[in-house]
Amino acid sequence: MTGMFNVAMNGTVHKQILVVEDEKDIAQLLQLHLSECCEQVVCAPDGQEGLRLALEQQWDLIILDLRLPGISGLDICRHLRSTQSYVPILMLTAKSTELDRVLGLEIGADDYVTKPFSVQELVARVKAIFRRCDALALHRGQNDGSARIEHGNLALDLEKRQVLLSGQTVELTAREFDLLHHFAAHPGRVFSRAQLLDSVWGYGHEGYEHTVNSHINRLRAKIEPDPAQPSLILTVWGVGYRFGN
Repeated sequence: MTGMFNVAMNGTVHKQILVVEDEKDIAQLLQLHLSECCEQVVCAPDGQEGLRLALEQQWDLIILDLRLPGISGLDICRHLRSTQSYVPILMLTAKSTELDRVLGLEIGADDYVTKPFSVQELVARVKAIFRRCDALALHRGQNDGSARIEHGNLALDLEKRQVLLSGQTVELTAREFDLLHHFAAHPGRVFSRAQLLDSVWGYGHEGYEHTVNSHINRLRAKIEPDPAQPSLILTVWGVGYRFGN
């Protein structure tokens, strides 16, 4: 996948990142490495300051530690997802807190990295999120500026990142919304699991195809009249999945 970043003369992209991390060494490490590829990286040392800065302006990405003094990372994520303005969120979690990771993704985080982490991997994840967001923005521009996709009784509001089924709001996680949007934007096209990982998650990893399967199963449970016999997200045996008939 080719990047679509707006690149400055010094090689950085015009992106602004907020890092909410109470461990000073980690915050400084992230600021150092992310500043090499992004225009602005701002650090907040605790939950209160992080939430204040998060709401103060529109960020291109928020990197959010879950274990913070004051307001927790989960509470910050939950608060941000309750607002109308969408911002990508990358969570930092301890290796042992599987429950936190699951909760974080359920309430709307886009991705997570476990501590201790490779800086190179984290930067790659950041760039992947930027590519995905830029690709979605490009799609909206190519779609005659339309911010809405409709398929039968299913409607996606791309600006509000809201899904309506027969007029009723369907609560989706950030990744579930992106997955459904990708399918709905390409009706009838068959995607392999590896293609979905690359296009929706922004990176491909062998052995991670089960991630696609689990997200599709959860998505079907929320939007299909009968998840056991899906009519929207269809399995193409031996290949992958496609949207619609």
